[in-house]
Amino acid sequence: MNRPCILLADDNSSILQLARRLLNTEFTVVSSLSDGRTVLSEVQNLHPDIIVLDISMGEPNGIEVARSLRESGCSAKILFLTVHQSLDYVQAALAAGACAYVIKSRMNSDLVPAVRAACSGRLFVSQPLAARNDCNVRQ
Repeated sequence: MNRPCILLADDNSSILQLARRLLNTEFTVVSSLSDGRTVLSEVQNLHPDIIVLDISMGEPNGIEVARSLRESGCSAKILFLTVHQSLDYVQAALAAGACAYVIKSRMNSDLVPAVRAACSGRLFVSQPLAARNDCNVRQ
Protein backbone atom coordinates (compact mmCIF):
# COMPACT_ATOMS: atom_id res chain seq x y z
CA MET A 1 0.00 0.00 0.00
CA ASN A 2 1.37 3.42 -0.96
CA ARG A 3 1.80 6.01 1.74
CA PRO A 4 -0.22 9.19 1.07
CA CYS A 5 1.92 12.11 -0.12
CA ILE A 6 1.70 15.38 1.80
CA LEU A 7 2.67 18.93 0.87
CA LEU A 8 3.26 21.23 3.87
CA ALA A 9 2.97 25.02 3.74
CA ASP A 10 3.75 27.37 6.62
CA ASP A 11 5.91 30.48 6.91
CA ASN A 12 7.37 29.21 10.21
CA SER A 13 10.28 26.83 9.60
CA SER A 14 10.03 25.35 13.11
CA ILE A 15 6.41 24.37 12.48
CA LEU A 16 7.38 22.82 9.14
CA GLN A 17 10.14 20.77 10.79
CA LEU A 18 7.86 19.51 13.57
CA ALA A 19 5.03 18.71 11.16
CA ARG A 20 7.41 16.80 8.89
CA ARG A 21 8.75 14.81 11.84
CA LEU A 22 5.24 13.95 13.08
CA LEU A 23 3.92 12.98 9.65
CA ASN A 24 6.88 11.06 8.24
CA THR A 25 6.10 8.11 10.50
CA GLU A 26 3.01 7.21 8.44
CA PHE A 27 3.03 9.46 5.40
CA THR A 28 5.45 10.79 2.79
CA VAL A 29 6.08 14.54 3.00
CA VAL A 30 6.97 15.51 -0.57
CA SER A 31 7.68 19.20 0.07
CA SER A 32 7.73 21.92 2.74
CA LEU A 33 6.92 25.37 1.37
CA SER A 34 6.78 28.79 2.99
CA ASP A 35 4.25 30.75 0.92
CA GLY A 36 0.97 30.40 -0.92
CA ARG A 37 2.24 31.34 -4.38
CA THR A 38 4.75 28.51 -4.31
CA VAL A 39 2.04 26.10 -3.17
CA LEU A 40 -0.12 27.01 -6.15
CA SER A 41 2.72 26.37 -8.59
CA GLU A 42 4.17 23.25 -6.93
CA VAL A 43 0.86 21.39 -6.53
CA GLN A 44 0.80 20.92 -10.30
CA ASN A 45 4.25 19.31 -10.21
CA LEU A 46 3.97 17.25 -7.02
CA HIS A 47 0.34 16.03 -7.12
CA PRO A 48 0.05 15.55 -3.34
CA ASP A 49 -2.80 13.57 -1.77
CA ILE A 50 -2.97 15.97 1.19
CA ILE A 51 -2.09 19.66 1.45
CA VAL A 52 -1.48 21.09 4.93
CA LEU A 53 -1.83 24.89 4.91
CA ASP A 54 -1.30 27.65 7.43
CA ILE A 55 -3.92 30.39 7.21
CA SER A 56 -1.58 33.33 7.93
CA MET A 57 1.35 32.89 5.56
CA GLY A 58 1.24 36.09 3.53
CA GLU A 59 -0.35 36.72 0.18
CA PRO A 60 -2.22 34.75 -0.82
CA ASN A 61 -3.23 33.44 2.59
CA GLY A 62 -4.13 29.80 3.17
CA ILE A 63 -7.88 30.30 2.69
CA GLU A 64 -7.25 31.99 -0.67
CA VAL A 65 -4.87 29.19 -1.66
CA ALA A 66 -7.49 26.57 -0.79
CA ARG A 67 -10.12 28.38 -2.86
CA SER A 68 -7.76 28.65 -5.82
CA LEU A 69 -6.87 24.97 -5.59
CA ARG A 70 -10.54 23.96 -5.58
CA GLU A 71 -11.34 26.31 -8.48
CA SER A 72 -8.50 24.78 -10.49
CA GLY A 73 -9.88 21.28 -9.96
CA CYS A 74 -7.26 20.08 -7.48
CA SER A 75 -8.56 16.95 -5.78
CA ALA A 76 -6.06 16.85 -2.90
CA LYS A 77 -7.52 16.87 0.60
CA ILE A 78 -6.89 20.21 2.31
CA LEU A 79 -6.06 20.45 5.99
CA PHE A 80 -5.45 23.68 7.90
CA LEU A 81 -2.81 23.89 10.65
CA THR A 82 -3.20 27.29 12.30
CA VAL A 83 -3.16 29.38 15.46
CA HIS A 84 -6.61 30.82 14.69
CA GLN A 85 -9.29 29.55 17.07
CA SER A 86 -12.22 31.69 15.92
CA LEU A 87 -15.21 29.81 14.53
CA ASP A 88 -15.24 32.33 11.68
CA TYR A 89 -11.90 30.92 10.52
CA VAL A 90 -13.09 27.33 10.91
CA GLN A 91 -16.18 28.07 8.82
CA ALA A 92 -14.14 29.94 6.17
CA ALA A 93 -11.68 27.03 5.97
CA LEU A 94 -14.44 24.45 5.57
CA ALA A 95 -16.21 26.64 2.99
CA ALA A 96 -12.92 26.88 1.05
CA GLY A 97 -12.83 23.08 0.81
CA ALA A 98 -10.89 21.98 3.89
CA CYS A 99 -11.66 18.64 5.48
CA ALA A 100 -9.61 19.22 8.63
CA TYR A 101 -8.73 22.11 10.93
CA VAL A 102 -5.95 21.65 13.48
CA ILE A 103 -4.88 24.23 16.06
CA LYS A 104 -1.09 24.51 16.26
CA SER A 105 -1.13 24.19 20.05
CA ARG A 106 -2.65 20.71 19.53
CA MET A 107 -0.41 19.72 16.63
CA ASN A 108 1.39 16.95 18.54
CA SER A 109 -1.87 15.18 19.39
CA ASP A 110 -4.10 16.14 16.44
CA LEU A 111 -2.08 16.39 13.23
CA VAL A 112 -1.65 12.68 12.47
CA PRO A 113 -5.28 11.80 13.41
CA ALA A 114 -6.48 14.71 11.24
CA VAL A 115 -4.54 13.41 8.24
CA ARG A 116 -5.86 9.89 8.87
CA ALA A 117 -9.41 11.30 8.98
CA ALA A 118 -8.84 13.23 5.75
CA CYS A 119 -7.53 10.09 4.04
CA SER A 120 -10.67 8.22 5.01
CA GLY A 121 -13.03 11.01 3.97
CA ARG A 122 -13.92 12.18 7.48
CA LEU A 123 -14.00 15.73 8.81
CA PHE A 124 -11.68 16.62 11.70
CA VAL A 125 -11.64 19.77 13.84
CA SER A 126 -9.41 20.16 16.92
CA GLN A 127 -11.03 20.33 20.32
CA PRO A 128 -12.24 22.66 21.81
CA LEU A 129 -13.33 24.07 18.45
CA ALA A 130 -15.22 20.90 17.54
CA ALA A 131 -17.32 21.23 20.69
CA ARG A 132 -18.20 24.84 19.81
CA ASN A 133 -18.74 24.23 16.10
CA ASP A 134 -22.31 23.57 15.00
CA CYS A 135 -21.39 21.37 12.02
CA ASN A 136 -21.16 17.59 12.30
CA VAL A 137 -17.56 16.98 13.24
CA ARG A 138 -16.31 13.47 13.74
CA GLN A 139 -13.03 12.87 15.50
